[in-house]
Amino acid sequence: MNEEKMNKARALYYAMFSRCFVFTTDTKRYFELIEFIDILKENPLDKSSAEAFEKIRALVKSDSNITFMKEFDAIFHSPETQTLRTTASYYDEDIESGKKRIEMQNFLAKTKIRRDEKSYSDYEDHIGFIFSVMSELCELIANGEEQYKNTAHCIFEQILNDFVDKFSKELYEHESADIFKNVVVLLKSFIEFERLYLEVQTPVYEQSKVQSKPKGEELSEAEIERRERNRLLRQKGPKEAQDACSIDIAYDVEDDI
Repeated sequence: MNEEKMNKARALYYAMFSRCFVFTTDTKRYFELIEFIDILKENPLDKSSAEAFEKIRALVKSDSNITFMKEFDAIFHSPETQTLRTTASYYDEDIESGKKRIEMQNFLAKTKIRRDEKSYSDYEDHIGFIFSVMSELCELIANGEEQYKNTAHCIFEQILNDFVDKFSKELYEHESADIFKNVVVLLKSFIEFERLYLEVQTPVYEQSKVQSKPKGEELSEAEIERRERNRLLRQKGPKEAQDACSIDIAYDVEDDI
């Protein structure tokens, strides 16, 4: 596996999703979205992604963002429809600025990435901002700054992974979703890929806890290995587990998102 190409592709996917979920009046970002879609649809992750790319491309226009922005506003800003929540804190605590925002701020403090408060008003745990950060980190890793691997892994595992399924479900079921219904299909396939690539388990939500493994079900070798890694990590204790998501790096240059 070519790690540089893999991280370049991951960065491109995250960049595409960031342009789907970050509100901006800058039409440049919309045209970048079109460009990313056209690149990624040539090598989709699976059949459902291939179909979703084609449906999206049939709906979005190469010369105008009007259709896209109307749907975006109807889902995320319109008082006439159910407004979709977009922060990790909301899905974690039912508040817009909570523990997950603080966690994201702490992760960002370990990097040279900063939120540009003048042009970006949403919180650090906003899903669009998380995608932007992950895109930047994957790009840095691809360019040889491997010290960011741990931070990217931790942001995915501790922030994004915990709420992206709930967010995706609500977005897919939103009454105004058309383009974004297909965006969810792409997001679902990509998140599943990331979980495999980063070896992160799908979160078990409360309603699923009553489910048990059928008797006689055999575990795959990969699952056995994953559980053994988790067992060894737990044996290290809370201090070491916390340090696994800690990097002390200082930079003089900041990249604003």
